[in-house]
Amino acid sequence: MLTEEIIDVNTGELKSANNNGMLRSVAIGSCIVAACYDGRKKLGVMAHIMLPGKAPARAEAKSKYAKDAIDGIVSILKANGSSIESVDVCLVGAGNVLRKDNDSICKANIRSVTMILADMGFMVSACVLGGFERKSIRMHLDNGAVYFTRGDEKEQLLWGGNHPRC
Repeated sequence: MLTEEIIDVNTGELKSANNNGMLRSVAIGSCIVAACYDGRKKLGVMAHIMLPGKAPARAEAKSKYAKDAIDGIVSILKANGSSIESVDVCLVGAGNVLRKDNDSICKANIRSVTMILADMGFMVSACVLGGFERKSIRMHLDNGAVYFTRGDEKEQLLWGGNHPRC
């Protein structure tokens, strides 16, 4: 019996894999997880982005920041022969889980991530952003199917693998 390898992507991390297995990120609050999939290469890249903008020069974990994480995604895609035009992107997160009235990080993360992706030519195929619940995401690398949870709800399909692109 084949078992599917699960690769966890924690806060501030950027990971990739291809062909078999699953990329997964859990306990997503105000962060945004970008799950990118090239169906031709069966390549998945996932970044758990914590903060908007670009990392300060002295930052140790640069992939916590939107610009640096997305630059990392592009580097991985190019190194594997993928092009931005062949990649489907799903976004999950940016929940105000602490329910703060003056919370601005969620909106700043949404604005930063979506603007950077658009400026680089990525098309977002599906997203679940905002609200007040924690979220999770998992992407199957054999077909690109992306599932998510919101709060204590049952897992749902966000983007179905083997679909035509939007």
